[in-house]
Amino acid sequence: MKLLAITSCPNGIAHTYMAAENLQKAADKLGIAMKVETQGSIGVENEFTEEDIRQADGIIIAADKTVDKSRFVGKKLLVAGVQEGIRNPEALIQQMIRGEVPVYQGQGNGEGTQVKTGAKQQNAFYRHLMSGVGYMIPFIVVGGLLIAIALSIGGVPTPGGLQIPEDSFWKTIEKLGAASFTFMVPVLAGFIAFSIADRPGLAPGIIGGYIAANGSFYGSEAGAGFIGGIIAGFLAGYVALWIKKWKVPKAINPIMPIIIIPVLSSLIVGLAFIYLLGGPIAQVFESLTNWLAGMQGASSILLALILGAMISFDMGGPVNKVAFMFGSAMIAEGNYQIMGPIAVAICVPPIGLGLATFLFKRKFHNAERESGKAAFTMGLFGITEGAIPFASQDPLRVIPSIMVGSMVGSVVAMLGGVGDRVAHGGPIVAVLGAVDNVLMFFVAVIAGSIVTALMIKLLKKEQIEPQLAGASAVDEAAPTIETTRADHVRPISVPAAEPHHEVRKLTDIISLDLIEPSLSASTRDEVIDEMIAKLKAEGVLTSADEFKQAILKREQESSTGIGMNVAVPHGKSAAVLKPRVVFGIKPEGVDWNSSDGTPAKLIFMIAVPAENKGNEHLKILQMLSRKLMDDAFREQLLQVTTKQEAYQLLDQIQ
Repeated sequence: MKLLAITSCPNGIAHTYMAAENLQKAADKLGIAMKVETQGSIGVENEFTEEDIRQADGIIIAADKTVDKSRFVGKKLLVAGVQEGIRNPEALIQQMIRGEVPVYQGQGNGEGTQVKTGAKQQNAFYRHLMSGVGYMIPFIVVGGLLIAIALSIGGVPTPGGLQIPEDSFWKTIEKLGAASFTFMVPVLAGFIAFSIADRPGLAPGIIGGYIAANGSFYGSEAGAGFIGGIIAGFLAGYVALWIKKWKVPKAINPIMPIIIIPVLSSLIVGLAFIYLLGGPIAQVFESLTNWLAGMQGASSILLALILGAMISFDMGGPVNKVAFMFGSAMIAEGNYQIMGPIAVAICVPPIGLGLATFLFKRKFHNAERESGKAAFTMGLFGITEGAIPFASQDPLRVIPSIMVGSMVGSVVAMLGGVGDRVAHGGPIVAVLGAVDNVLMFFVAVIAGSIVTALMIKLLKKEQIEPQLAGASAVDEAAPTIETTRADHVRPISVPAAEPHHEVRKLTDIISLDLIEPSLSASTRDEVIDEMIAKLKAEGVLTSADEFKQAILKREQESSTGIGMNVAVPHGKSAAVLKPRVVFGIKPEGVDWNSSDGTPAKLIFMIAVPAENKGNEHLKILQMLSRKLMDDAFREQLLQVTTKQEAYQLLDQIQ
């Protein structure tokens, strides 16, 4: 028998490779040929070929994130959570051997038992919504740009504004743009439903979205807009999912996903909108659109403040996307004055922070000043995420600064009558002719960016590049840099940046001084402090506090206690000068909120520079995860009493 397996976890790091290692070991023990494909943060590794899939007797997917199953139609397919791959790999393989796994039919049955994490359930609504929004946005961008180009080049001034002559070539371009807009709501609804129910939900979602966008189906002059599209998408998705769960005769199974589910779902959603939902939703959407279009004075300023704050708060995260989607939907309704302030708010954080690194250099480390150049450039192209590196290093000062700047820019844009016909932001949309009142657009961007920079100057502390005490032999050999001042010249030793070398084995980045066979700390945070102190003494860190923030931030996302008495706290930070690992043993264990409830006894702390071009922390995690699946190896580590013994064992990890 030959089996294939895929492992993947939400973070794509430790658990992905732990499950892969355990499945491979279990297969070897049972005498089963197995190939394991890992879908981790580094990317897909050991990818299956068409020949692998053709020869396979079955496929096991041990994952807590979506894995494309379309390759496996006609094959026995077992789907489980990544923890099952770690804890019960042999049971999964035995289930395949016994033949207790259905054949995957494409969309009908054969899904197996999917173990869903709590986090995944909590974020399901947002995940489905953003799936629809992601597919919708290109249609808005294409439509908005084509219309903007047609107006800017082929438009003729009239008392009613720019108009394109009916017999003009540019009228054809405008019609193409308008055609793109008509797909916006159907695509939004279709891919929300697709996210919920897979392919059987796509057709009913698109049909429901089309009906929602066309009020003629339910006797309304106005359609139900993007609100109706969202409701149609979720309704179609969950109706299709409900029908998928029906128990039907085996003879009908093959036609369920291509005929029965789409037809019944489309009927239910279409009739529900025509006779029940369409009219009331259209009235709500029309009232909302009229209210927004009629906003004047203080109410428009309040809206601009809210939108500016939402866009900059999480820089591309859920809050940002809600505001962005709102503005995008208004474009399709012909209200460009909402997207105008949003387009300004989108680019203010990265441009403002880039400006701050130019004007107030003492507020930033060297690495941050370099990042400022990239952030400024990203801002010109409307990429708010350029501000994230700064916010992650100093959130309490950076986030308020960019929020105030974006709010100022949004208000100036709103008062200046700035409109945007494209679902995007930054100077790039103005250059392409998609912005109304271009002068005020740039005034708003400049005003918001200057305010952001001034807020940084006011709130952020000056950053002094520290002179490391107690540096290692490598650092003591570092070159000296002469700093010239008006009154004197004196040499200052600074750590030389270590050139990038590929990490081939763990002992490439660990030394005897970074090993502690008997940790004295008794709590998780105390252990973290004790291990960080070793990095500091080795001259690896410029700021212990800054690196600790990176470690704790990672712990807040999910515990790095990976189970089996192992914890792997890790952080990528500008405070780290070179990749290093600290290893410590706590025989009695420390509570690390591990996935299997066991205390952490073997603790590996990984430190990697923020600007490192490689994927060292991922490679190190993969390296550790694979070796630590060996029960005998873990037991040997727990028995060591000296640094030398530990180093000899760690030299096996590669």
